[in-house]
Amino acid sequence: MNGMSKNNFFRVLKYFRPFIGLIFFAMVLALIVNAADLAGPYIIKVAIDDYIVGHKAGEGMKTIGLLYFGTVLAGAFSNYFQNYLLNSIVQQIMHNIRMELFSHIQHLPLTFFDRNSSGRILTRVTNDVEALNEMYSGVLVALFKDMFLLIGIIITMVKLNLRLTLLSFTVVPIIVVVTFFYRKKATWNFKRVRSLIAQINGFLAENISGMRLVQAFKREKEKYQEFKKLNDEYNRASIFEVALMALFRPSAELINNLGVSILIWYCTPRIFQSAIEIGVLYAFITYIKKFFGPINDLADKYNVILSGGVSAERIFELMDNNEGYEDLELGAVLSQLRGEIEFKNVWFSYNGQDWVLKDVSFKVNPGETVAFVGATGSGKSTIINLISRFYQIQKGEILLDGVNINDYKLGDLRRQVAVVMQDVFLFSGTIKSNIRLDNKGITEEEVIRAAEYVGADSFIAELPDEYDEEVKERGCTLSTGERQLLSFARAIAFKPSILVLDEATANIDTETELLIQETLRKIAKDRTTLVIAHRLSTIKNADRIIVIHKGRIREIGKHEELLAKDGIYKDLYEMQYAQ
Repeated sequence: MNGMSKNNFFRVLKYFRPFIGLIFFAMVLALIVNAADLAGPYIIKVAIDDYIVGHKAGEGMKTIGLLYFGTVLAGAFSNYFQNYLLNSIVQQIMHNIRMELFSHIQHLPLTFFDRNSSGRILTRVTNDVEALNEMYSGVLVALFKDMFLLIGIIITMVKLNLRLTLLSFTVVPIIVVVTFFYRKKATWNFKRVRSLIAQINGFLAENISGMRLVQAFKREKEKYQEFKKLNDEYNRASIFEVALMALFRPSAELINNLGVSILIWYCTPRIFQSAIEIGVLYAFITYIKKFFGPINDLADKYNVILSGGVSAERIFELMDNNEGYEDLELGAVLSQLRGEIEFKNVWFSYNGQDWVLKDVSFKVNPGETVAFVGATGSGKSTIINLISRFYQIQKGEILLDGVNINDYKLGDLRRQVAVVMQDVFLFSGTIKSNIRLDNKGITEEEVIRAAEYVGADSFIAELPDEYDEEVKERGCTLSTGERQLLSFARAIAFKPSILVLDEATANIDTETELLIQETLRKIAKDRTTLVIAHRLSTIKNADRIIVIHKGRIREIGKHEELLAKDGIYKDLYEMQYAQ
């Protein structure tokens, strides 16, 4: 199958195994449909030769009429149930593939998402699965009927008249050659169309998200011309696809009618000689037209088959990507942490070459509030990512309560560590669902208590539906400070042993920041708190401040101690308060 390796083709078929009984029943229905299709022309042949030309009398003609009607009725009902059954099976299989794919994506490490855009991943779960759905619902449903129909037509025609059968199929080599050239051109053009679609989607996504910059620099005309060039090329490719189909379909019909013409030319004199019956000619004309039906269907669905094949390759390529696959249930059970964190000679690089952390060692005691400061790119956020095992270190060891973090169940570990980031992500839903993230273990009372604890209840109370207020995509109807407060409430609701604040107050106004500072003092009494902050004013009261510079720890101490050292921390502090 074009675009899909045999391995992946049979791999998709494995999803049909649970439905093997229903598929067998669908095959039986397909046989009934085809039997009805084949019986119809034969019944009319009998009516013509025996009752119209043969002048048979009696009730036989009524019987023939009722038999023909019954055959059509049986075929129609069988066709309905076969289509319904197979389409239902295909939809269930696509549902299973979609769920399996999403589950696999959820267990991939952050390194995978660093390398792949969200648009590309989204395409796999939506467009590619839908293309596979179209292929199997459009092609598979017809496959059973077409396969049995072709075999049935050949057998029936041979039984009726072998010579006429051979004569009818003299045009088959012509249609094979035409189909070969059509397939070759269609495959080339299909790849071209898919490539252009990808370029157009990428161009649109980039320019819509960057529209403010385009308008600010008045580049609308230039961007319009860029898009026009891409769109024109796509338009030409689409027209070529239409032209190919417009050429192939009439060609197939022409060859089909050529076969019919040969039959008429050969049979007409022999009918007058009574060597061939008129009903036989009618039956052969009908069967030869039915024979070319599946070939025309294949041409119509060829691009669907190509698209489905390419999509299957992409889907299984993603499913087979197990590099860094995260098993949340592998390891020792972790029910509660005291909150002791220790880095021992940790080296880490995102690409395996450029070290972001170099021989980092420090220890955080349970209940301590420790802040990390340093210039952009010094490695502060990387330390936070490593504690939650979002990435694997290359050298050294990270311990929680004296145990290597790799020994814990990953799911348990991350439940004990709550991270509040600068860029707050809110899901579409309600205020309530965004605080507890659909965790049924968190009650409504606990949601409200968490919001009150961080001071978010004041703005929530002013919303029309309060905690049931709808949150738009990414919380666009809420201010930056309000979104940040919700992220604090979310962290508190999950009752973590370790709270991580990754520049969480960077986008908050001074008034809200004072509110957060008071909240943090309450939170820090019960758990270990790690703070990354550019605003040094927010970490003055930390138990310890760790200064990182170019991936190494340079200074450790309290705010006053570090100022007295006259080192990197003092330079950072003076730069912020120089004015």
